[in-house]
Amino acid sequence: MKDLFGNALLDYQNNNYTEDIITATSISEEDTLPLPYLFRSYEDMPPIEQKALSLAKGRILDVGAGAGSHSLYLQSQGFKVKAIDTSKGAVRVCQLRGVEQVEHLALLEETETFDTILLLMNGTGIFQTFQNIPSYLKHLKSLLNSGGQILIDSSDITYMFEDEDGGFWQDLHNGYHGEVDYYLSYKDEDEVPLKWLYLDFQSLHIAAASSGLHCEMVFEGEHFDYLAKLWI
Repeated sequence: MKDLFGNALLDYQNNNYTEDIITATSISEEDTLPLPYLFRSYEDMPPIEQKALSLAKGRILDVGAGAGSHSLYLQSQGFKVKAIDTSKGAVRVCQLRGVEQVEHLALLEETETFDTILLLMNGTGIFQTFQNIPSYLKHLKSLLNSGGQILIDSSDITYMFEDEDGGFWQDLHNGYHGEVDYYLSYKDEDEVPLKWLYLDFQSLHIAAASSGLHCEMVFEGEHFDYLAKLWI
């Protein structure tokens, strides 16, 4: 990985903001990801993120922390937060912005335990593929303290496969419809494509039950998105 995402965050943090990140997926056209949005305050966060932050308790793990906006808000509310990200640039930005505990670490490498684990901004994307869900849920479960919770969001993108008659077309030979390739570019340079997973709630619920986790939807957005709470 080239860490173009981290480079973009560092540019913004260091007042070198000249352009935004461009994203696309294997099933959608190019879109712009404005850098200021990644540095948003609580007031500018969408309701689904505000809901997740309002449910956070105890010691918190912020997975894929990015620029640290969620961690900084929770710190301001008196919580002890650990932020992790696989982007070295993002970790540096978190440090520069004042996140007190941040580490360059993949989720599957985390070994500490927490009362709340946050996976936001399509948190199921970190699973990458449908097949990977059980191993990630097993690991997340191992990181929970007694009475702990996982707060994770995603979107059901079935609507993207709807035809003009209201039916749905899916190529069953290509696996689960929410598995996509994710492309990112910044300043005319392309990042290595990622595997990314959008997961419908029913599939998450079934996978959670198979992993010995309870699962409930705690917020439903207006654009096929949802926030789920998982616990032992």
